[in-house]
Amino acid sequence: MSSPEAGRTETGDGLGAPRHVAVIMDGNGRWAARRGLPRREGHRRGVEALRRTVRAAGELGIGVLTIFSFSSENWSRPPAEVRDLMALLRRFIRNDLAELHRSNVKVRVIGERAQLDRDIASLLREAEDLTRDNTGLVLVVAFNYGSRQEIARAAQRLATEVAAGRLAPEAITADLIAARLDAPDLPDPDLIIRTSGEQRLSNFLLWQAAYSELVFVPLYWPEFDRAALESAIAEFRRRERRFGGLVVAGAGT
Repeated sequence: MSSPEAGRTETGDGLGAPRHVAVIMDGNGRWAARRGLPRREGHRRGVEALRRTVRAAGELGIGVLTIFSFSSENWSRPPAEVRDLMALLRRFIRNDLAELHRSNVKVRVIGERAQLDRDIASLLREAEDLTRDNTGLVLVVAFNYGSRQEIARAAQRLATEVAAGRLAPEAITADLIAARLDAPDLPDPDLIIRTSGEQRLSNFLLWQAAYSELVFVPLYWPEFDRAALESAIAEFRRRERRFGGLVVAGAGT
């Protein structure tokens, strides 16, 4: 994902709508526990929240929506919960892919795929291939994803070029690193939303989030809806994005 223009400043009566919104969908298990329900029911309700959010993002004119669907650390969860999450992914793609395609949504997947089960990897490829030429909302699914791992993969690619004599070490820049991340053609997120009230990025888009606005929502993910998305966007629009510059010449930092 590309870096913001150096020194760019957005001022005036507030920001416009964000081009790229990223979401850390947190709180499925706690939502279920508070209701005396099994965690798998929380994850199922989380899929419903995802459907609402994708629909709302398209209607609100957001260009890119990135969702943190399964982290590289999530494999350490109990095996039964991992199986439930994989079953939900399979069901979501099989049941919702046709609707996403009809809605002109383009699906992209970021994260490490080399060690995934064959059927999961095949479903992810199917989602990308079917929607490749769509021109509406870009839905980026971060699956088996960790930002430190993504940056390490970019460093490995650069190291390979250096070892092959195609690149001098001193020629490595931030732009070259960004160009070797998982989706370098997409803009960095303007807004990152995390639900459940937790206030951390949890190894999500660490490089790309350098200038993102962060909004932490007290709702658990299954409770998230269009109104919550609109509220987060309204908060974003009240911010001033300086990108390291000044709002007004001569003003303080």
